Amino acid sequence: MKRLSHSLKAVWRFYYDGFRQMTWGRTLWIIIIVKLIVLFLVLRLFFFRPTLSGQNDAEKQQSVGRELSEPKGRR
Repeated sequence: MKRLSHSLKAVWRFYYDGFRQMTWGRTLWIIIIVKLIVLFLVLRLFFFRPTLSGQNDAEKQQSVGRELSEPKGRR
């Protein structure tokens, strides 16, 4: 247990010191994080709308069954 704790502390120190000494890396990480947030928000808002909201369980079952059983061209 003591060895695991020591290893985790060593890993933490390694990453902490590495991120603390970054100059351009910090800016790039911020850009990456902002880009991912925007990407997931846009995908969620425009492409993955909740199509089953406002339906009860029976209606949800029928909708999913219909989507899975009918060929794509007949919808």
